[in-house]
Amino acid sequence: MKVLVTGGAGFIGSYTVDLLVEKGYEVRVLDNLEPQVHFNKKPNYLNQRAEYFFGSITKKEDWFKALNNVDAVVHLAAMVGVGQSMYQPVRYLTTNSIGTANMYEVLLEKPEIRKSIRKIVVASSKSIYGEGAYICKVHGVVYPELRKREQLEKKDWEVHCPLCNEYVKPVGITEEKPVQNLSTYALSKYDTERMAVNFGFALKIPTVAFRYFNVYGPRQSLNNPYTGVVAIFSSRIKNKNPPIIFEDGNQLRDFIYVEDIARANLLALESDKEGVYNVGTGKATSILEVAKTLIELFDSKVEPKITGEFRVGDNRHDFADISKIKRELKFEPRYSLKQGLKKFVEWGETQEAIDMFEKAEEERRKYLT
Repeated sequence: MKVLVTGGAGFIGSYTVDLLVEKGYEVRVLDNLEPQVHFNKKPNYLNQRAEYFFGSITKKEDWFKALNNVDAVVHLAAMVGVGQSMYQPVRYLTTNSIGTANMYEVLLEKPEIRKSIRKIVVASSKSIYGEGAYICKVHGVVYPELRKREQLEKKDWEVHCPLCNEYVKPVGITEEKPVQNLSTYALSKYDTERMAVNFGFALKIPTVAFRYFNVYGPRQSLNNPYTGVVAIFSSRIKNKNPPIIFEDGNQLRDFIYVEDIARANLLALESDKEGVYNVGTGKATSILEVAKTLIELFDSKVEPKITGEFRVGDNRHDFADISKIKRELKFEPRYSLKQGLKKFVEWGETQEAIDMFEKAEEERRKYLT
């Protein structure tokens, strides 16, 4: 089986490529070596047993070449960055939404290519959910809207029931939660997901869309201030700068190690299942706890800086309910957060880290305050 992995030179993509090659698949990669991530250089971890085509998903002609004679697609290529997407909406929608639409136009126009495709797996994102899921003592499970500015200005960080206004307790998010798409990035990933599901049905191509939660691990850029919080904090710590934490640091997230994500991609390819799945650990960890663990693992003397400020568009808590992917794809995460962070830090100690956080914050404040 020959598999096309878009974004296969990137963080999640390269691990997916490695695993597919290890399992005996023939792998082709389509990647544009995004300058914000790769600084126009080929990373040294590229798997030499894969075929590389350096092009862009924003160009249909590159899709034509990449899709020719492949049996399956794992579509991971995307611009990543919730904050940046809010002041570069055209860039994000062009890459993520139009880039995905280009794939389906090629499949529509070229039946000889379409007929050979047996499975498509696409990367969606937990960001589409917006605010998390909660349980109210009176009203059961509720899905509140984003917290109001007036509430946040009072430093009232926790979430209230939308029906009775009492405080509510966070619970795991199931795939049935209504989406809110609170950023351009989230909207672009939902575009990707819905196009994949809709065209999968229309073109009779079995399709899986994965809503990844907070992915971290080696190869995650320490120089890109729009990537995940683990990498951003690590870059700060390596430069002897304090990790900056908004609100009170007790907001909860679900952190999943990159090798577990690659394994989920493989399971989707090899399964006859279709549909939308959360991919996380099902375990909630506070942002402050992650910062403290990284400081300890890096053996650093810095202290987290809790600002008591809020960012427009940030949700309070989110973590996955992974019952569906466990049941249908037999997926179980293998790495605990401590195990995964230890591997990340061991790798991070060997890497250059340019701390671009302050620059990114200046950009955000310029447009969004």
